[in-house]
This record gives sequence, C-alpha cells and structure tokens, in this order.
Amino acid sequence: MRRWVRAGSWALCALWLAVLAAAAIWLAVRLTPLRTVTVAGQTVKVGAAPPDWRMSGPGDLQLFGQTLPTEATFSGPIRPLLKLTHITESSQVAQLVRSGNHEQLEITAGHSLASGWVLYGVQETAVAAGIMAVALLAWAGLRRFPRRRTLGILFCGVAVVAVANATGFYLLASQTPDALRHVHSLADLVGRSTAANVPRTEGPDLTDVTAVVLGDSTAAGTGNRPLVDPDALDRACRRSADSYAGVLARTNDRKVLNLGCAGATVHDGILGVQILGDQVAPPQFAEAQRATRAGVVIVSVGANDVGWADLVQLCAKAPSCDDKASTAFFQNRLSRFALDYRSLLHHLAGMPQHPKVVVNEYYDPFGSDVSCLRGEGLTVAKVRVLRARLSVLNDVLREGATSRGFTAVRPDFTGHELCSAQPYVQGPTDRAPLHPSAAGQLAIAVADQRALSR
Repeated sequence: MRRWVRAGSWALCALWLAVLAAAAIWLAVRLTPLRTVTVAGQTVKVGAAPPDWRMSGPGDLQLFGQTLPTEATFSGPIRPLLKLTHITESSQVAQLVRSGNHEQLEITAGHSLASGWVLYGVQETAVAAGIMAVALLAWAGLRRFPRRRTLGILFCGVAVVAVANATGFYLLASQTPDALRHVHSLADLVGRSTAANVPRTEGPDLTDVTAVVLGDSTAAGTGNRPLVDPDALDRACRRSADSYAGVLARTNDRKVLNLGCAGATVHDGILGVQILGDQVAPPQFAEAQRATRAGVVIVSVGANDVGWADLVQLCAKAPSCDDKASTAFFQNRLSRFALDYRSLLHHLAGMPQHPKVVVNEYYDPFGSDVSCLRGEGLTVAKVRVLRARLSVLNDVLREGATSRGFTAVRPDFTGHELCSAQPYVQGPTDRAPLHPSAAGQLAIAVADQRALSR
C-alpha cells in the first residue's frame, strides 16, 4: 500500500513540475528580450512566437505594429517571431548590391536570422530555468522543506525545463535554423513588393515643381471648391482648389504638384494605375518622378486601403461595430496595407533627390458630441470603436514613417469635429461626408508647414 501511495506522490509531483515548467516556458517567451540582428540593411529582432499545439505553421512577423504570418513555414510548436524595427540601407549592403554580389547578401541575411534564433533559444532557456527556480524556491520555503529536499526539487525542476525547451527548440524545431538560412531577403518573410519597379511616365522633367502630394481624397480635397480650370483627370479624381496642397502652394509661393485622387490606394493609385470610369490615372509615384527637383513629398494614404468608408457604413447599420466579422475585415485589410505601405516607403526612400517625406496621419472626425449623427445610426459606443480603429491605422502610418526616418504629422481637429459649432469635417449632408472642409484642409496645411519648418 505504501508503495502505491509513494508512486502516486511521485506521479503527482512529476505532473506538478511539468505544469510549472510549461508555465515557466510560456512566461519566458514573453519576457526574454528579442535578439537584434541586421538583415539586408534592416534591423530585425528575433524571438519566439507564443507556443501553440500545431506541429508546423508560419511564424509571426511584426511590421509597423501589425502581426502577420510569415511566408515561410516552420516545424514544431515553438516558431520564430520576427520584428522589423528599423529600415535603412547600410553602406555594406549598398556595396554588395552595386557589385552584384547578391549571393553574399543572401548568405548574410539567412545566417544572421538563424544565429539570432539559436542565441534567443539559449537565452530563453536560461530565463525559463530562472523562473522555474524562483517558483520552486518559493514553494519549498512555504512548505518548509529541508535543504536537501529543496535542492533535489530545484534540480529536477530546472532539468524538466531544460529538457522541455530542448525538445521545443532543438528537437521539434530542429529545422528552423535551416529554414531561416534559406531566407534570402525580407521579401521571403513578408511577400514581394506591391510593385517592384514603377517607371516614370513619359514627358519632360517638371523642374519648376518643388513639392509633390500623393494620396487619396483627403489629399485631393474632395467635396470642396473645384479647380478653376480642371482637366478630365482632375474632375475624375475630384481635386479641389481648397486642398492642403493648394494652401501650401499659395502660402509659400511655390509650385506644388497635387496628384491626390479620390479612391486611391497604395496598390491602385500610387504605385499602380487607377481606373476612374473612362479615365485611367497613371501611378502617382510614376508622375512624381518627373519632378526631379522636388525637395518635399507629402503622403496621405491608408483610409481606402483599410476600407474606412465601408467600416463606417457597416458600423452605422449594424447593432454594434466591434463584432467578429467587422473586426476580422479590418485586421485583414490593415495587414495587407502594412505590406503595401512598406513597399511605398521603399520607393520614396529610393528617390534620387532624397526629398523630405512627410506622412500625414488621419484627423479624428469625431468629438464627444455625436448628437448630429444619431440619425445616421452612429452612437457614442459605435464612435468609440471607429476612433480606436482609426488610431490603430495612424499607429501603422507613424511607425512606418519613423522606421525610414520620415516625418509623421497628425492634424489636430480638436474642438472642430463633427457636431461642433465650427466643424473642420464635412457633415452627413455635404458633398463628401467625413472629409475635411476647406477649414480642415487649412488645418492640415498648417500641420504640414510646421513639420517642414522644423
């Protein structure tokens, strides 16, 4: 009988150690600092994604605050977490590219990621063992175990953690270092660029242009006064004389080329053509390349990419705005935008004149008073969800801009939101609801001018 009781006690102790080891590993994955490596001129932090029970799958890539599945797949329940934190081009990478030695660049990239993963595994094992040791010492102290028994429990616990981590990192995930060595570039992790090359459109250089505006209907100034002498594309893009580009031009007495177009996204409008009925707008970036002396490029993009107008309409008609369907829709569109946005930033950084790039974040159209929107189906609770999603989009815009050393600007519409006495935003009955009014465009121009002055 005693033998069975003793066997049961050992089994219970082993089960307790296994549970405690799993908790220690789970916590260590979240506490262990990521390893920083430089890959193809871009700073990447390497760590482990939260473990799951699947025996294979993609890793996690954090791009501008968004978690995306990697293109590469990995074996084992513990898979890599790769965080892109800074984008630049080092002199070493530039030299390799100019010399055409891409093989050396690929070897450097893959081996850097693989080494970072192995070193992270060692560091995470040490952290997990430390967590386990502290937990067992606290338990032994509460139970007032003798020193010999305490040391025995401590040894067994640390051994269990080490074996579990070795199984997760070096046995089940034994192919991960080799898979990372086959990552030749960041494109292998996040997918290929939206447009690998955007050739400039035909025509003479626009040498008198000193600033270029790229973007969507916010940049176009949609809903305000039309241009004095618009052409067919100006009308199709719904460009306005009150756009912030026009304000900047008049204020600084400079030539500003406004390529903003209603409905434009990064993929369809800025880096690719945009179909506007019987009009075809060439890629805005292709047109911008003709402005060979432009020292400033201002970008307003993202709302159409994430389907902002659709989200607002769904929110207005639905009982609530934070249901699973609309949340999944937003996250999916935001993830796709993060990849396209990365491609756009890459193209902007490669402009030969190295202009100062300003990325406009989006203004908050909603204030604390939503009484004028009740007839549209928007309540305080719904507006709170919309503002939270707009804030996430702005986080992506800001993190992407700063990762390239660009300037991010958020116009301040405080006190002039919808339902206020003097709104900077067009209301539900105006020509372009939720878009900036002429006063709102002026506020955006003021914010941009301050950034450029700094």
